[in-house]
Amino acid sequence: MKEKLYTIDVNDAFKAGDECPFCYLERKLEQDTLDFVLGCSYMESDIREQTDKTGFCRVHTKKMYDYGNYLGNAWILKTRMKYLNQNLKEKMKDYTPEKKSFLSKWKKAEETSVPEPVRFIREQESHCYICNRMDATYQRYLDTFAYMVKQDGEMMEKIEHSKGMCLHHFAQVLEKCEEKLDAQTKETLIPLLYRKMSENLDRIQEDIDWFIEKYDYRNADADWKNSKDAVPRTMQKIVGSYPADPVYKKE
Repeated sequence: MKEKLYTIDVNDAFKAGDECPFCYLERKLEQDTLDFVLGCSYMESDIREQTDKTGFCRVHTKKMYDYGNYLGNAWILKTRMKYLNQNLKEKMKDYTPEKKSFLSKWKKAEETSVPEPVRFIREQESHCYICNRMDATYQRYLDTFAYMVKQDGEMMEKIEHSKGMCLHHFAQVLEKCEEKLDAQTKETLIPLLYRKMSENLDRIQEDIDWFIEKYDYRNADADWKNSKDAVPRTMQKIVGSYPADPVYKKE
């Protein structure tokens, strides 16, 4: 199949030989998004309007700090703080303590009123500009994968030569295939995905088992085989991401 713009990244992910091609895609997306947010885009009014209202989760706030563009972070924080300051003060201004009735202590938690400041803060914590931007593109990658399975005769071979996926992304891929693919395609694809996952989970199990065995004095002179990096690879297989990655910084 001739490569098109939306298939290049998916092909690159499978060519990388990673423990999970979708972890590879997710990491690239996150790094590209950090580059975008802390590049020149923070000076664009439409982007700042979105980041002011949407904000950032704890994980990405830390990664933005680690990135190293302190002036860019300061500009983003300046107007985000202004938005929060104004809106939270409005919520606090109208606060009136709820009068407790005799029966109120038996009410379920969801039946009791939530103070408006708490409601506002919890709503702010429920979204993140970087997460949202990443997810929109990542969903297109999943759609592209399903499209390539149907259209690209080479995709099955790429899966065959892969190391499977992490559990997190494996579940996402299965859900997407169930949604997008016809029964005939799934009859070929799903057993292949299951087999590759089973083989590679066994491989990782063997590596992490031998990593532990190497610490037995009787194996001190034995070869490490493929187990030296078994801990981060096992972590990735179980939950996704790259625990051994260095902090991503501005070049």
